[in-house]
Amino acid sequence: MPPRRPSCGPSLLRQELAHLNLERAAAGFDHELTMGEVPSLLYQGQDGQHGNFLPASYRAICANPDWRRRLAKCYTGTRRVPRSGDRKRFELDCANSSDALLMNIFCCPGVLRRPTVCSLLGIETGLRPQFGFHPRIPSSTTRTDRTEIDMSLGHLLVEAKLTETGFQTASLALLLRYRDLDEVFAVAELPISAETVGSYQLIRGVLAAHTLHRSFVLLCDDRRADLIERWFRIMSAVRCCDLRNRLSLLTWQELAAALPPGLRRFLTAKYGIGP
Repeated sequence: MPPRRPSCGPSLLRQELAHLNLERAAAGFDHELTMGEVPSLLYQGQDGQHGNFLPASYRAICANPDWRRRLAKCYTGTRRVPRSGDRKRFELDCANSSDALLMNIFCCPGVLRRPTVCSLLGIETGLRPQFGFHPRIPSSTTRTDRTEIDMSLGHLLVEAKLTETGFQTASLALLLRYRDLDEVFAVAELPISAETVGSYQLIRGVLAAHTLHRSFVLLCDDRRADLIERWFRIMSAVRCCDLRNRLSLLTWQELAAALPPGLRRFLTAKYGIGP
């Protein structure tokens, strides 16, 4: 395995993506920049294409009603966009979007028929991904569980990260409402400080894998050692060996090595993801 590249935090990675995407957008893609010390670049769709997507992936997304609905996910940073009231912005317009990166890869025709890709993921060939999957984790209260997993692929649940600062936090009370928490985790080993729980998304992902008897993988950049360390901490707190063996880490760089050449070139130019 090649050596891991020097780690960087979310701010440095956003700077790198801003530089790469400004170069890409200058080639003729409509775009705008958010305000702030490290601006994000937002692409705009035009003439059946979208600067944030590989053309083949974008055509496949637009042709699939379930995938196309994902494009309407609201952009949470609209307040930082100049003239923010002139039109709606969407999460998958953003060059930093891990959802867009995920769909660029897994909506690309033929990718899930490649034995090398499916072997990395531990799945059979020819599956169709579902994005924005709701596992409905059992709760000890009547409160509705709103957990959303980025992608469901056969028996595999996938959480994708790129420049996000972390895995969300929540109150301890929210965590304690999950019925199987004590069965799945040694709770004292989880990242809990006072009444606040760290890595909340990862904890819920593990609970979803337990509930549905599935596997769970974190897909993140190999430059994000901070995220990788948080994931290892959550895995180490899992009580059951069988469940722990169904949890894994895969970097975008490892996945990219198994992808077709055209998609690899796109990921290198747009995200800096490559050998």
